[in-house]
Amino acid sequence: MSSSADSTKSSASSPLPDLLDRDSSILSFNERVLSWAEREDVPLLERLRYLCIVSSNLDEFFEVRAEPHLIANQGGDRKGLYTVKTFERLSTTLHTLVDRQYTLYNEQLLPAFEKQHIKIVSHGERNVAQRAWVRQYFNREVKPLLIPVGLDPSHPFPQVANKSLNFIVRLGGLDAFGRSNEIAIVKVPRVLPRMIRMPAKESGSAILLVSLSSVIRAHLADLFVGRSVEQFSQFRVTRHSDLAVDEEDVKNLRTALRQGLVHRHYGQAVRVEVSAGCSDYLANMLLEQFELPQKSLFRVPGPVNLVRLTQMIDLVDRQDLCFAPYRGSYPRQINSGQSIFEQLKGGDITIHQPFESFDGVLDFLREAVHDPNVLAIKQTIYRTGPDSELMDLLREAVRRGKEVTVVVELKARFDEEANINWAEMLESIGAQVLYGVVGLKTHAKMMLITRREGRALKRYGHLSTGNYNPRTAKLYTDISQLTADIALTTDMEHVFVHLASQSKLPPLKKIWLAPFYLQRNLIAKVDSLAKAAAQGEACRIIVKMNALTDEELIYSLMRAGKQGVQIDLIVRGACMLPAQVLGQTDNIRVRSVIGRFLEHSRVFYFQQGDKDDMYLSSADWMNRNMVRRVETAWPVTDSVQRQRLVDECLTVYLQDQVDAWELGANGVYLRSKAPPRKKAEGAQAKLMARYGRNIQGK
Repeated sequence: MSSSADSTKSSASSPLPDLLDRDSSILSFNERVLSWAEREDVPLLERLRYLCIVSSNLDEFFEVRAEPHLIANQGGDRKGLYTVKTFERLSTTLHTLVDRQYTLYNEQLLPAFEKQHIKIVSHGERNVAQRAWVRQYFNREVKPLLIPVGLDPSHPFPQVANKSLNFIVRLGGLDAFGRSNEIAIVKVPRVLPRMIRMPAKESGSAILLVSLSSVIRAHLADLFVGRSVEQFSQFRVTRHSDLAVDEEDVKNLRTALRQGLVHRHYGQAVRVEVSAGCSDYLANMLLEQFELPQKSLFRVPGPVNLVRLTQMIDLVDRQDLCFAPYRGSYPRQINSGQSIFEQLKGGDITIHQPFESFDGVLDFLREAVHDPNVLAIKQTIYRTGPDSELMDLLREAVRRGKEVTVVVELKARFDEEANINWAEMLESIGAQVLYGVVGLKTHAKMMLITRREGRALKRYGHLSTGNYNPRTAKLYTDISQLTADIALTTDMEHVFVHLASQSKLPPLKKIWLAPFYLQRNLIAKVDSLAKAAAQGEACRIIVKMNALTDEELIYSLMRAGKQGVQIDLIVRGACMLPAQVLGQTDNIRVRSVIGRFLEHSRVFYFQQGDKDDMYLSSADWMNRNMVRRVETAWPVTDSVQRQRLVDECLTVYLQDQVDAWELGANGVYLRSKAPPRKKAEGAQAKLMARYGRNIQGK
């Protein structure tokens, strides 16, 4: 715990309870996601998708969070945030969670797929014709790309890339030179599909699939002519992959990051996965090679990379085993037959994604691109994906002679390569591309349009809790706000100038900006309600966000709760605040809602007596968002829109008794339960019904 957090905690009138462990809370979130894969009321292919999501999340956990625990364990550290004890505790939790995944996969999902005449056929289950087809596939598509490496002094253990599929083989007999070198490594290229669907001729009326690992496993002997395969196992290594670049010491951040991407695949190993039947000899050899302890070894009864099973969803192509197609309605506040600029002169427009579609934002930009009176477009880009209509529109804006300025965050984790490519493309056609401020990530989501209207220049803006990514806009819940508010758009202009010139910011009238005063203003707001509650006023705080890990903000909430402020926290993922602790945090309730869409909107609501304030934000209440990122929070000043957001982002989630989990005083989440004999609907289902339309868009 930091010294600032110590002083914050000790400043309370009486000691406050210890905070919950962040990493354990992240894994608890993944347990809640896994529960969707376990639910029989969820369509079968969607259950598989949730299983894969958990595996992907665990991969990222190992890549980003595991290294300090591992280092502490190897050093025998007993004190500090990362210790031998934290490594052992996390290892136990991770092994339990992975065991739960594979038990679900083998004992529930695979039998359920068989009932639907969908089967992943192992080598032992294939008939003669199927084995012949697999052999032909191996010889034609796979074998030409495999180069087995026999280990000896001149052929050391090859570099194994992060999360790649490999085989380790123990051979009998002698090699071509009469030597008994017994270990070989087979690296499997990423270009090969991990799941293959058999043709109808071999599968009949059923849908039969084979895994690439089983295809290779069945024909390993073909790679070692004259030798016998005594033991073998597939294996996968996960490596620490958080890019670290000393921005103060590089001349070109883009070049440095591109070079760093090459090395990311070969960082420190933090986990090894092998087949459940892997011999101790081979498993120990891998652990020794990657300098890992036994608890970093995961024996799995199935494919070592469940993430790649997402390919099965496309190969099966059974819409009846997926969620019914959903298409959000066009934003109800936008009249599609009228200029959005003209509509904004009458007031702000709020879009609740994905229940309302991202098309409204695209149309706003599209109108700006094609309007000859629009002179300039400024925009931040954090995550937009490799194929983006939005980026195509920016390219068209440049072609039409508009001044386009784009702040591209090159350090958006695991999106670095896509962002570098977009930055280079935009620069090549004449856009002004900026990379934000040294040492900070630009996480704010803003678009600012400057338009000539008569003799004056008028600004129009878009602010959002989510990214400019049309694909994830269909999968994440977020709030977009379009505005012509003079004070708000002037603040946005000041922020863009600051990002470009790094000059001192003038006082902002409406935007709370991190890293300067977002955290300070939030704490002041919470403290003011605590003071009012202590004087007998009815006060309430409702905050919806993805994570709550900033210690100073947590302690301010706990102090406010002790003064009588009623606090509801809707936190999707990690939450370090210990709720419902008797005599300490009785007035604080924490719930997590896991649904069909990823909860992503950040909404901060403060009520004192009959007065209320609401802020939307790009920031979670995490220390990195408050002090190491450029983030925005802005007020919702229209009372009608504020009430709408209370209803749709807060109240309906607090009433959810289907997809919600509640944090108990023991730090464990329990699922909310609907009252008996009452047909309950989750928050997302209610909003889908309110806004949705069928797939034809009628």
